[in-house]
Amino acid sequence: MARFVLTRRSPLPPSVCWERLTAWPRHGERVPFTRVTVARGTGRDVGDLVLARTSLGPLRVDDPMEIVELTAPAPGRDGLCRLAKRGRPVRGGAVLRVRAADGGSEARWAEELRITGLPRPADPLIAAAGRLVFGRVLDRLLEP
Repeated sequence: MARFVLTRRSPLPPSVCWERLTAWPRHGERVPFTRVTVARGTGRDVGDLVLARTSLGPLRVDDPMEIVELTAPAPGRDGLCRLAKRGRPVRGGAVLRVRAADGGSEARWAEELRITGLPRPADPLIAAAGRLVFGRVLDRLLEP
């Protein structure tokens, strides 16, 4: 399983950082050929489904992610969103955290990915691509 962790500091308060990090459709703005939508619910509750659909010509890969844990940040409490990947080609999950830090926020994105059909020796390449792509997403979401 490919694993990576991203951490970013932001001058934004935790509540704003959280709102941006859980604005699911904005995630697709920096992922090539990908559109992110809320496929079930509002995207703000446990059990809701977020769908990342990557399309290139006739090829399409869906990455449905169920929100299995969700706690917004509050004074003295970190924000936490745990996503479980429920698709066939992409398995694993992600954990997004937001905490108050130095007058702003710290956002942490940890992900584990297994892509069906790719051998385990490809995991370091998948992790490197994940750090690059999702790092861009995180940077864009947290721009002041």
